[in-house]
Amino acid sequence: MLSAFIGRFIMLCARHAYAVVAVFFILSAGAVFAGVNYLGVTTDTSKMLSPRLEWKQRSDEMARLFPQKENLLVAVIEADLPEEGRETARLLAERLAADHKNFNFAERPDADPYLVRNGLMFLDTKPLGQLLDDTIAAQPFLGALAQDPSARGLFGALSLIAEGVKQGQADLTGFQPALKGFADNLEQALAGKPQPLSWEHLLGGQLSDLAGRYQFVITKPKLDYGSFQPGGDAANAMRRAADSLDYVRSGHAKVHMTGQVQLDDEEFATVAEGMVAGLLGSLALVTIWLMLAVRSWRVVLPIVVTLVVGLLLTTGFAAVAVGTLNLISVAFAILFVGIAVDFAIQFSVRFRAQHQDSRNEQGILAALAETGEETGHQILVAALATSAGFLAFTPTAFLGVAQLGLIAGIGMMVAFVCTTTLLPALLRIFHPPLDCPSMGYAFMQPVDVKIRQMRKPLLIVFGLVALAGIVLVPRLNFDGDPLHTKNPNSEGMKALHLLMTNPQSSPYGAELLVPSLDDAKREADRLAKVPGVHDAMWLGSFVPENQPEKLALIQDAANILLPTLIVPTPRPEPDAQALRDAAQSTATALGGVMDKLSATDPLRRIQAALAKMASAPDTIVVDANHALVRFLPAELDQLRTMLQATPVTLKDVPQSIASNYLLPDGRALVEVHPNGVMSNSNALRSFVTSLQQIEPKMAGSAVDIVESARSIVKAFEQAAVAAIGMIALILFLALRRRLTDMMLVLAPLLLSALMTVILIVLLPETLNFANIIALPLLLGVGVSFNIYFVMNWRDGVKHPLASPTARAVLFSALTTGTAFGSLALSHHPGTASMGRLLLLSLGCTLLATLVFVPALLPKRDIDEN
Repeated sequence: MLSAFIGRFIMLCARHAYAVVAVFFILSAGAVFAGVNYLGVTTDTSKMLSPRLEWKQRSDEMARLFPQKENLLVAVIEADLPEEGRETARLLAERLAADHKNFNFAERPDADPYLVRNGLMFLDTKPLGQLLDDTIAAQPFLGALAQDPSARGLFGALSLIAEGVKQGQADLTGFQPALKGFADNLEQALAGKPQPLSWEHLLGGQLSDLAGRYQFVITKPKLDYGSFQPGGDAANAMRRAADSLDYVRSGHAKVHMTGQVQLDDEEFATVAEGMVAGLLGSLALVTIWLMLAVRSWRVVLPIVVTLVVGLLLTTGFAAVAVGTLNLISVAFAILFVGIAVDFAIQFSVRFRAQHQDSRNEQGILAALAETGEETGHQILVAALATSAGFLAFTPTAFLGVAQLGLIAGIGMMVAFVCTTTLLPALLRIFHPPLDCPSMGYAFMQPVDVKIRQMRKPLLIVFGLVALAGIVLVPRLNFDGDPLHTKNPNSEGMKALHLLMTNPQSSPYGAELLVPSLDDAKREADRLAKVPGVHDAMWLGSFVPENQPEKLALIQDAANILLPTLIVPTPRPEPDAQALRDAAQSTATALGGVMDKLSATDPLRRIQAALAKMASAPDTIVVDANHALVRFLPAELDQLRTMLQATPVTLKDVPQSIASNYLLPDGRALVEVHPNGVMSNSNALRSFVTSLQQIEPKMAGSAVDIVESARSIVKAFEQAAVAAIGMIALILFLALRRRLTDMMLVLAPLLLSALMTVILIVLLPETLNFANIIALPLLLGVGVSFNIYFVMNWRDGVKHPLASPTARAVLFSALTTGTAFGSLALSHHPGTASMGRLLLLSLGCTLLATLVFVPALLPKRDIDEN
């Protein structure tokens, strides 16, 4: 009855073909309007999961309470010398802070005066004592430089060293690295290649590296959400400002951009890169497959128009029902074309095989009616089952796939409507030739027979394969880290990788919000002892420990150093001749102690260089002076400031720092940083699990990643059970409540899923939130293919591989595979992995349909002769 009704309905649409086309044209125009005006795309992966999840609520609450930490654009400055990096960061921050058009704020977190003034007190007592002892030992040297912060003063200080060596009172063992660095710079300057001397390295030694290699400028950009790259204007402004800086232009410093804004913008750019070319190439190949499938442009064109119209209508639905697509649901177009083309090919191949006279109108109408009766109910069941498979994901907490499931599920019904209304109307208008018996594959009949003869061995082999798949299911690994689906070669990701080795700049931190500062201290102490934790910071972390002991050391050093470091009127800058005279005097002084120096002592090199400088041209001498002492005044100023440290308490921590750890209502934040690189999923999971065992209410990026993976896996488990249940019910009803027939469709579906599991584990191919959509697609495509074969078998088809259905299935797989192949070639790792996994699942589905299904069909109902 249903078949006859669909046949009559298709004939009705064909009789009124032009009216049907006009209606779909109007509907498509409305869909285009809705898509253009109401449909957007977001690359924000934080919106992939339901806000109803407990851990997600904590994460969203953190974002609301500390908005200054959200949507940041960060400049990471990498320089040859720390002073060059600091100067570059300072100038960049000043320029960006003045750009009120693109930035809400720009700041340098490590340049706060509070942190600079108390820098020495943040050192442990032992290294602090060693640093101060070395500095006191250099007091004559530093005093001379403070009096005359030029190369002349530097040369005079070296004369003092020569006098100490002469008197046997100078132990230069601890100064060898500094003297060697000075010798290197002096020789380069005399060679016409002056390089600035790092006084931070010279005076601080290895302790100067404790602050890290990189400088940061953190900005809050003004985002344009009407653009596909909301932070694009701010990023361009940052890049222009950075490129205008002296050290960047000279190549001594590099500015890398990262942060959530940069990563999100790059994500969309990477996804979009090559998309147009890939789409056009994919469409061209799909058209070729369609031509080979139906062998007439008069059929290919109606199929393409039907697909385009169906896609437009589905897009219009997405605009109205969803509004904003995410990085997963944006793939609905690929899924729609991949599956809807199957409906159109099934109908068209059967239509071309009808034995009617296509030279007259009645022949075309009769062929369309017969095709509708033969295939309409099969396509309807396939559409319903496929739609159910997608819609099963809609209620889950994984909003990324839930959104995709809703759009694709409705899209399957749209595809069915278009296939049974618009396509027949277009076929009648284009009037293709009929009676094409070659639509089937007669040469496959012996293969059909062979499969029937080897039925038992084949079923045993497939049974063993299924068993292997079941065994390997626990080894499936889901990687919920969104960073692993981004392009590792993008600027933002490269900059982020520079920071991952430093625990305090690692993007894999955890957070805990507690009622008070007392609770924060207690929790920080407790969490710091957890295995895998590098440190736990709270507001009190910015108040140095053991202050009395450290301040005593600093005060002792200050009493000795400050009287010589604080000079009201330093000597004026010398001219070239004064520098030459100073160089000659020091060279002479050093020459008198050569017999007391070892053969490798850097003072020998310094003496030779100074002797050469005494007769060097003005330009060389002046440039050498500038290179040697360019950063000296700033280093002396910082030393004076740090030697004047005073006791501090929590109340002294400035608001710019306190606001990141303390809320107005008294609640306090604890930040936990991991020990080691957390880019490995197992290491990250272990880190988070250890923390949650101590405190279940942890939040932060590391927790978000691990919990999102758990939520996604749970969502797919729920959806898979629901999808199989709904598909089974639809098949049970559609196949007239024949349980055996229903299992004939479901068994190859499950087998293809298990074969896909085997390939994922063996290749290996890690599951992530981007490629996991291959699983619902596997259900959709697999159900469609299997339904056609089983229903044909029920209708008396003896050799399924030789039938037009096999041809339609094969070319449907080719067109779908072509669409997926374009995804696999994407520059975006997540999209590329999606394409690879879709191809794997499609290949397994095709194998199950073309080999397993014929072997599975009951032998008594097939005539093999």
